[in-house]
Amino acid sequence: MILYGLKACDTCRQALKSLLNKKVAFVDVRAEGVPKNLLEKAYAQFGDGLINKSSTTWRGLNDIQRSLDPIILLETYPVLMKRPLIVQGVNMTLGWKPDVKAQYVN
Repeated sequence: MILYGLKACDTCRQALKSLLNKKVAFVDVRAEGVPKNLLEKAYAQFGDGLINKSSTTWRGLNDIQRSLDPIILLETYPVLMKRPLIVQGVNMTLGWKPDVKAQYVN
């Protein structure tokens, strides 16, 4: 299981704490980014929901930047990705809402 997120993100920290009994690799997207092929798969599954349009980073972008291809936008600004993105085998989940949490925490 790989959790893509930010060290400073409260939601990511909550997810990591809940997943302590599982083998989880943590990838800080600010420092390491997200592989392009994974961004493409995640975008195909979650669409525009993959982009956090309520973030301060999004609000700081101009209209030209916001109109970029979503994959290029996420490669350029990985902190725009909603978090956490959890990858387990071929399955992916986004966020840490109760329905997602229930899939991982027994």
